[in-house]
Amino acid sequence: KEWLSKGHGEYREIPSERDFFQEVKESKNVVCHFYRDTTFRCQIMDKHLTVLAKKHIETKFLKLNAEKSPFLCERLRIKVIPTLALIKDGKTQDYVVGFTDLGNTDDFTTETLEWRLGCADVINYR
Repeated sequence: KEWLSKGHGEYREIPSERDFFQEVKESKNVVCHFYRDTTFRCQIMDKHLTVLAKKHIETKFLKLNAEKSPFLCERLRIKVIPTLALIKDGKTQDYVVGFTDLGNTDDFTTETLEWRLGCADVINYR
C-alpha cells in the first residue's frame, strides 16, 4: 500500500525536471525512461514498461520528455533516445541505452527487458 501511495504500480509521465528529483527521493528503486515523442523506439519501450510497472510494484516507473529536460540529460549524460536511467537510493546506478542490451532488435521481449532491469538490481527478478 505504501508503494502504491507513492505512485508505484503504474507507468506515468512526470511533467518536469523538478518533479524528477521529488519522485526519486520518495522511492528506493526507480526506472526513468528519457524519451522523445518523435522517436518510434520510445513507443516500443513504453509498451514493455507499462507491463513491468504493474508486475513490479517495488519499483517506480516514470517517463520524462528529454526535450523538456536538457539540464537532467546533460547531468546524466543522456545522448541516445530511448535511455532508461536505473536509480537506487537516489543515485543513478546504471543505464539501458537504446536497444543494445536488449538484443539490438525492435522486437525484444518484455522478459528480456525484465532480465536487464534485474541485472541492475532495480527490480526483484528471479
